[in-house]
Amino acid sequence: MTIACAAGVDVGRDFLDVGLAPSGQVFRVGNAGAGISALVTRLKRAGAGRVVLESIGGYGARLVRALADAGFEVGVIDPKRIRALRIAEGKRAKTDRLDAKLIARFALIMQDAARPIPSAKTFQIRALSTRRRQLVEMIATEKTRLKQTLDEPIATSCRQIIDLLAAERARIEDDLLEALLEQPMARERLDLVQTIPGVGPAVGMTLLADLPELGGLSRRAVASLAGLAPHPDQSGLRTGQAHIAGGRPCVRAALYMAALSAVRADSGFKAEYQALRNEGKAAKVALIAIARRIAVAANAMLKSGQPWAKGA
Repeated sequence: MTIACAAGVDVGRDFLDVGLAPSGQVFRVGNAGAGISALVTRLKRAGAGRVVLESIGGYGARLVRALADAGFEVGVIDPKRIRALRIAEGKRAKTDRLDAKLIARFALIMQDAARPIPSAKTFQIRALSTRRRQLVEMIATEKTRLKQTLDEPIATSCRQIIDLLAAERARIEDDLLEALLEQPMARERLDLVQTIPGVGPAVGMTLLADLPELGGLSRRAVASLAGLAPHPDQSGLRTGQAHIAGGRPCVRAALYMAALSAVRADSGFKAEYQALRNEGKAAKVALIAIARRIAVAANAMLKSGQPWAKGA
C-alpha cells in the first residue's frame, strides 16, 4: 500500500525528534507520557500512515506501544539500514533532526519498513525472557569471580550473591512460564518443542518467548529470524565463505546450546554432526548447521502438531 505521509523518529533518552516525509517538517517532544501523547496527536493531524524508528535499546518501547495502540503502521528498523540510506544519498552531516528526516524518508520509500507489532502480553513475555538472560549472565560472571579469588571473605560474598541471583532467576522463570502458559496452546507448544533432542525447558521458553512466530514461518524465514541463515559472499570468480548474521541473538544462542547437547546423543543429532565433520566442516560450523536443523524442525513440528521423530 502506498503511503502519502510517513514519519521517522530519532529516539533519545529524554527527547524524541520526529521528521515527516515528504514535507521535511521536524519537531521535538519529550520522551515521556505527555510528549508521546502529543506526538501521536500531531502525527494523526499530519495524516502519517507509517512511523519508523531505529531498534536501539529500550528508550523507544513506550512509544512503539503507543503508536501501535493508536493504529499506525510501525517499523523498528536495524540502524544499519538507515545508515545505508545516508550513504546512498551522499550525506555526511548527522544530527538528531537530520536523522529524524532521514528515517522519515526511509519510512516513505521502503515498503517493508512496517512490521506487525507484538501485543502488550508479548512485550511482557519478552521483557521477562530478557531479564532471565541478564540474571544468567550475572551468575556466570560471579562464578568466574569465585574461581579467581584467593580470599575466603571474597569467596563467601561471591557465593551469597550467586545464591541471591539464582533465587531471583528461579522467580523470574516461574513468572515467565506462567505468562507463557496464558497464551493459547502454549503448554502443547512447549511440550512439542521439548521433544527435540537438546531442547529443554530453558531453551523451549526462549523459543516461545523470543520467537513467537515459530510454527507459522517458512524454512528460510525461521533460519533468518533465528540468525542462522548463511549469507553468501560471491563476486565474479571469487567465492568467499558464507557467514551467518542478523536475526535474534538470544534465539541463536539458545539453539546453539541445544545443538551442543543434541550432538552428544545417538538418539539426537550425533550422526548428522559427525557426517558434517567428516565432510571437513569446522566444529562450530557443524554445530551451527545442527542448530539450524533444530530451528527448522521446531517450526515444522508446531505447524503439524506432531512430536519430533528421528529421520522425519
